[in-house]
Amino acid sequence: MCLLVLAWQAHPRYRLILAANRDEFHERPSAPLARWADRPSILGGRDLRAGGTWLALDQERRLGVVTNYRDLQPSPPGAPSRGELIPNYLLQADGAVASTARLAPGADAYAGFNLLLFDERELSYLTNRATPPVRTMPPGIYALSNHLLDTPWPKVTRVRRGFESWLGHTGPKGAAPDTAGLFALLADRTHAPDQAELPHSGLSAEWERVLSSPFVLNPSYGTRSSTVVLLERQGGASIQERRFGPGGQLTGETTFVLAPGE
Repeated sequence: MCLLVLAWQAHPRYRLILAANRDEFHERPSAPLARWADRPSILGGRDLRAGGTWLALDQERRLGVVTNYRDLQPSPPGAPSRGELIPNYLLQADGAVASTARLAPGADAYAGFNLLLFDERELSYLTNRATPPVRTMPPGIYALSNHLLDTPWPKVTRVRRGFESWLGHTGPKGAAPDTAGLFALLADRTHAPDQAELPHSGLSAEWERVLSSPFVLNPSYGTRSSTVVLLERQGGASIQERRFGPGGQLTGETTFVLAPGE
């Protein structure tokens, strides 16, 4: 993923609400949201080049999401795919905090990344671009793009504000929220204002402008999918994925509504 907002233990019905965009080169092959045939406990999209994923969960409602860190440093020689970090978590028995502690010593073998791992009780953050690399996160609202957690890039701030407003209007305690509002936030193609301070990540000013919108629209690289995840405190879950082509057109949509244990 390249942009996400989340509410962790901050809603009366849901322990986790997450809305995220995945940005990637359009030519990179990937499979849509599904249960993996070779690892049926994993539900998520899949990178068909390296075999990993950007977001996935399992039957215990453990979930992982990863973003690249945009600093243009060359990848370490022989660097493994960052997409393997999530299956590495979901195929082990460890919880979120234990898994980030286990992964941290080998984090420098990867290109820059941010990893968020969730389980029934904890949210843990791991990055190989900060010290200390691991943080256990208290309940709250968080946002992440291609820098450190809660770095206030214009699009991060914009979507987070909209997300906080959406959370404040989710209706009665027992009602399921309308996820259309979250998809609308993720579909925002508005670039940052001219006067906004854009990231200085080593890219050209033109590319920083292209990447400054929540939904990135470009013929070669852009938003490939938008995903909304709702994890209920009682074990139920829903995950919705919308997929897009190079022109930003909707090419497919998948939804799973899961009872506890499914």
